[in-house]
Parts: sequence; C-alpha cells; structure tokens
Amino acid sequence: MSEPLQYRSTRGARHAARIEDVIAAGLAPDGGLYVPEALPQLDASDFDPEGSLADTATTLLDPFFRGSSLARELPAICREALDFDVPLRPLAYRDDASVLELFHGPSAAFKDVGARFLAACFRRLRRDAEAPLTILVATSGDTGAAVAAAFHRQPGVRVVILYPDGRVSPRQAHQLGCFGDNVQALRVAGTFDDCQRMVKAALNDAELQQRVPLSSANSISLGRLLPQMSYYAHASLAWWRDHRVPLNFIVPTGNLGNALACVWVRDMGLPVGEIHLACNANATLSDYFDGSPYSPRPAIATLANAMDVGAPSNFERLRWTFPHDHELRLQLHATSVDDDTIRETIVRHARDHGEVFCPHTATAAHLLDSMSVTGLPWAIVSTAHPAKFDSVVEPLIGRQLDVPPALQAMLNRPAHAEPMAASEAALKTWLQQHQKSIDTVTG
Repeated sequence: MSEPLQYRSTRGARHAARIEDVIAAGLAPDGGLYVPEALPQLDASDFDPEGSLADTATTLLDPFFRGSSLARELPAICREALDFDVPLRPLAYRDDASVLELFHGPSAAFKDVGARFLAACFRRLRRDAEAPLTILVATSGDTGAAVAAAFHRQPGVRVVILYPDGRVSPRQAHQLGCFGDNVQALRVAGTFDDCQRMVKAALNDAELQQRVPLSSANSISLGRLLPQMSYYAHASLAWWRDHRVPLNFIVPTGNLGNALACVWVRDMGLPVGEIHLACNANATLSDYFDGSPYSPRPAIATLANAMDVGAPSNFERLRWTFPHDHELRLQLHATSVDDDTIRETIVRHARDHGEVFCPHTATAAHLLDSMSVTGLPWAIVSTAHPAKFDSVVEPLIGRQLDVPPALQAMLNRPAHAEPMAASEAALKTWLQQHQKSIDTVTG
C-alpha cells in the first residue's frame, strides 16, 4: 500500500481525515466513530519471527500511519507504550488451551496498552501546542486508571475521568482518584452508559469545544483501538509459527473495543481463527448474535463490572466492518455469563487448577469449560489482575491475593473523586468552570 490511508466516520460523513487528526479528535464531527477507508492486508511473513511485541506492533500499524506526521516515530511510540510482557501461557489443566495475560502494565489491566500508546502519540502531536487539552474518559472500571497512569503529569494535558459511583470495585475506585495533579475523577450518579453519553455529548458540542478543547481516550478513539490489535497479532503469529494452525480466542467484552481489535487482526489476514465473545449478564450482544434485533438497553450491575455496558459503542465499527446482520453473525459468537456462574468458575478454577481469575476473565474461562474438546487451540483473554477485585475474589478463594507493585503504589496514595449528576449539562458546566485551572500543568 503506497498511498496514505484516509479515515471516515461510521455514519457516512464524506469528509476524510488523516490519522493524526483522528487521534487528536477522538470522535468524528457527525458523532460517528472513525474507521479506515479499508483495512490493510498483511501476511505472517511480513513480521520478524524474533521480534518483540513492540516490533510486531510497528509492522502491524505501519500501514495505518504511513504518510502521517507520526510515521517516522511509530517505532519509538511502540517501544514506549509496549514495554511490558503480554505472555501467552499454557493452561496446565487443558492441553488445547492457553491464557493471554494482558494485565502486566502499570494499572494491572489490558487498557494500559492503548492508553500508553495514545499518550505517546499525544506527546508528539502536541509538542508545540499552546492551548491545554482536556481528555475525557468514561470508564466502567479499568480504562480510567490506565489513561490516568499514561497521562499523569504530561504537560499541556488534563484528564477528566467519569465513572459510575458505586459500580466499580473499591480498588478500581481508589485507582481512579489517586493521581491528582492533572487528573481529576468524577463519580457519576448513574451507569457507565450515562458516563459514555455525557462524554460523547461534550465531544460533539462545538460551542464547548471552542472554550474547552477536548479529546477522548475511550475505545471510541481509534488511537486506543489500533494498538490493542498488537497483542492478538503477536500471540497468533507466535502460535502459527510453532503449530501452523490459527489460534482461536475467547474475549471478555463490554464496549467491544478489545473484541473488535481481535476481529480486525483476523480481517487483515493474520492467523486468527474463531472468536467467541464472553459477556456478563448485560445481554445486548449475546441476544443479537443469537438472532434478535440489535437492541441497546440500560446497563445492569454485575461482578464483572468493567463489562457493564448495555449500549456498546464499538458496535458501530463492527457494523461498518460487516454491514449485513447475517454476515456479522457468521463472524462471531457471544454468550452471557451470570454472576452465580462467575462465582462458581472462580471457586472451581482456584480449587481444582490453582488458577485465580478476575471476574471478567472468569466469563471467558466458563465459555472454555463449556466447550467439548474440539481439537482446536483456544486462548482465553485475561483482561485484569484478580487483585483489582479483591472484594469479590478473596472471599471466594479463601485467601489474600498478592498485589502487583505498581497497583500497590497506587493504593498507598490518598484518593478523591468529586460527585457529578448523570447530566450532560452538569458536565458541560463543570468543564467550563474548571477550564481556568489548567493553564499550568505539573511537568
């Protein structure tokens, strides 16, 4: 591919954008999500078999950045962002299955990959910017801490995190409020879907954008989603080289960003096989893939709280990828797992196999357990360290969990979050009132 890729909105706006503008904006002007005009095509032979995760990411993402102001710096961006392990570890109790561990970054969740990549891009895109930028983040638990850690004390940037009050784990809530400096947490009296709606409304408010320059770091941002493809590419390519068969994935999902990353890797021609979506009791996706019309609904609270999404934003991108329902339903399978089954799965795997999973990973483990031996190799995707959910996991397994050092350092800090009504007007007023406070950011 010689010509630079152009990017357009999922809602059909004719205006084409460059990747640096897409990353800076977060959301398309018409309220849609940015997508490339076409997905590049790659082959396993394009990748260095001895390469690191950062090397794989550089090769994978090069077509998306070619011709942009970030193209030359893409290798350095990938090295900065992807400097921790994402191991594909065999499951001892099942010889046809592995677990892809995505929780070895600073905030102990897979969101670190996309957040750190996005922060590295912004450091370069905003080198000479005069006006400070506010990055809005709606989080159901893990995104906010990853973005806060990635952008903490980055000059010229303020991060504002919106999370549903009482619907994240105590340790997640502490992470969200423990940074201070240029990071502010707002605990919203509502659901994640309320937080997401408020963020989208702010990003689409032209008058507000004139007064308070805004961007996003949710998976609605293509700058978050693209780097998440790297760990699927890296794992599937390693498996292919060793076994010459595609690797199949079971992906816990709520807002569909992580799952869509896996789908796009497969659509780019890399050796990914079947993709199963593991959902919690929020059954929007499982109902759709079972044949019902797509029907967003209010989110309900579950043990796997980071997946408590009733209106997944990235369904828009999934529909862009496969515009017809019958075609889309051939590409993916989705299953909902209720809280009782999550509890039982955590208990049984700890007792029988010595595997301790977070509630989200437990949904994927349950799907794996429910499959008869197929002869196909499966990888369950482990999205967060179980210690982030100590109030759920420790009573079930009957012991305390070791806490990763980076997470412990966050827990040792004081934390604070301001209350916020679940109102678009309330967020707009808050942003306008606080704009004066970001003229100076700690370097």
